[in-house]
Amino acid sequence: MATVDKIILIGMPGSGKSTAGLLLARSICCDFIDTDLIIQKKAGLTLQRIIDQRGMTEFLNLEEDVLLNLPTDNIPMVIATGGSAVLSEYAMRYLKSLGILVWLDVPLDILKRRLKNIKSRGIAMAAGQTIDELMSFRLPLYARYADIRVNTAGNTLEETVEQLMYELEIHKCEY
Repeated sequence: MATVDKIILIGMPGSGKSTAGLLLARSICCDFIDTDLIIQKKAGLTLQRIIDQRGMTEFLNLEEDVLLNLPTDNIPMVIATGGSAVLSEYAMRYLKSLGILVWLDVPLDILKRRLKNIKSRGIAMAAGQTIDELMSFRLPLYARYADIRVNTAGNTLEETVEQLMYELEIHKCEY
């Protein structure tokens, strides 16, 4: 079995990376990092305020910087990335070097129900872009970078974490 130090969650905003990631980390007794929280702390602003005040490019640069400075030590951890992490090929190559990338794939209709606060959530999307368009653009990127895809449709949070653990076991990942 291969030992995996870092389990890195990718996926659309609202896919459950932060909530499932925290529960997964607790279940396997390891650290948890939410890169969106690091970005907000570093900027002293919410994600939406960063986008509004500094612009999309600055937000994406800040996100990339945070991703490229994640710990490289052998301490096991679960890392929840922002939905736009896949927009940086450089950061994604770096994340792949750290551990295993797990895509939490959620159907569009479920995302739409979860993302009621799309205008204030701090989602990296172009003005006027719909969640449908955003998903169409990002899905191929998630598919390209993911080592494991977990379809969470209809799952409770606990079921999603169980499925994550099962998929990691199937891929012979020891954490």
